[in-house]
Amino acid sequence: MEALKTIVEAAWDDRSLLTETTTIEAIEAVVEALDKGKLRVAEPENGGWRVNDWVKKAVILYFPIRKMETTEVGMFEFHDKIPLKHDFAGQQVRVVPHAIARYGSFLDKGVVMMPSYVNIGAYIGQNTMVDTWATVGSCAQIGREVHLSGGVGIGGVLEPVQAAPVIIEDNCFIGSRCIVVEGVRIGKAAVLGANVVLTQSTRIIDVSSPEAIEYKGYVPPGSVVIPGTFPKTFAAGVYQVSCALIIGKRRASTDMKTSLNEALRDFNVDV
Repeated sequence: MEALKTIVEAAWDDRSLLTETTTIEAIEAVVEALDKGKLRVAEPENGGWRVNDWVKKAVILYFPIRKMETTEVGMFEFHDKIPLKHDFAGQQVRVVPHAIARYGSFLDKGVVMMPSYVNIGAYIGQNTMVDTWATVGSCAQIGREVHLSGGVGIGGVLEPVQAAPVIIEDNCFIGSRCIVVEGVRIGKAAVLGANVVLTQSTRIIDVSSPEAIEYKGYVPPGSVVIPGTFPKTFAAGVYQVSCALIIGKRRASTDMKTSLNEALRDFNVDV
């Protein structure tokens, strides 16, 4: 990997190297390793996460070394530079028509893709459900036993290279139509109620104790989160601005198989 990293970094600084066979083979090797789960854009490290910027660089450099190709599947036609993944049976992954996963993304054993989309560089852990019309953006990291409900939008990140990808840790439940973008990290076993929108600037306020605690870009493990608002003064007056509210911690008895309604019922909240 160090040899690949050296070649990729050199090509990143000098794009004329993209015509050399050694560079092309190195970039292709990185994307193949991503596709097989042998390499990740980001990985757990000492309780946090390390982002491998050089791997993102390889993904970006993969586009200029590829040519546009037309692919026909029955009555459908695609025209793109990146092929689709293959051999889902061999990977023990269930893919329902019209689900699409791009080459260079990784789907671990037991993943279920309803009609949905997974982009290059993304990593999805074992037994995770990607439900109908959910999208997993480039380089996003999704853990094991996660449920991405219908219409969830997980943002992608390639550029700027220094930007962190969205990270959804193990055993999370992401409710219908949630949006998580801009490198937000969701801690293990957290529950997001329907329509929660999280960006790096979203105020995430823990209101479960007498004194509120505010986070940005991070949801602590086990948190139960719902959409909320807070008053903000503008020139034209005071208006309600969107935020996210942590209303408590997920009960030990509320596991991945429990419905979102049941998880929120513990706190007498309907979302």
